Amino acid sequence: MSMAQILDAARSLEGILVLVPDEDSGAPEIAWGDCFFYYAPDGQVPQNVQPFATLVTKDYPDDTRSQLDAEGRYRVNIHVGRAAFQELTGEDPRSFTWSDYAAEDVVMPHPVYGALGWVSVVVPADKTMATVLRLLQDAYDDARARADRRASGAQGGASSGGADAPDE
Repeated sequence: MSMAQILDAARSLEGILVLVPDEDSGAPEIAWGDCFFYYAPDGQVPQNVQPFATLVTKDYPDDTRSQLDAEGRYRVNIHVGRAAFQELTGEDPRSFTWSDYAAEDVVMPHPVYGALGWVSVVVPADKTMATVLRLLQDAYDDARARADRRASGAQGGASSGGADAPDE
């Protein structure tokens, strides 16, 4: 699966914003060229909301175990929540013991955010293509549902009382 296929699938979702920072965006240089997926039907990055998925093309200072600086490597990261994390990886997100974060075409815990229910796939291909697309759709659906709940709470004058955490 190429990055273009993932981006095409994401961009086909109603109300999605795929943010791709560049030199003109004001984003830190380290983020340039990476992709951040939000449910944002107004086309604006939502405030106080994390992306539901990302696509990274390089190592970050605190995230080098996937070896993304090598040519042709990238990683798709998707928030799936605790239950799906355990189903996909066979491990509890609070105590996983994964070791090979550089393996390609394998659904694995995110090397930094796994404990928060994030999974990742380095260079998705035949084994993980359908799973990545399904997880991307599921994460989008969850983000949309959270946005709808926030909007209905704001209209009714109710406070959500917490951060933008997935319901689990």
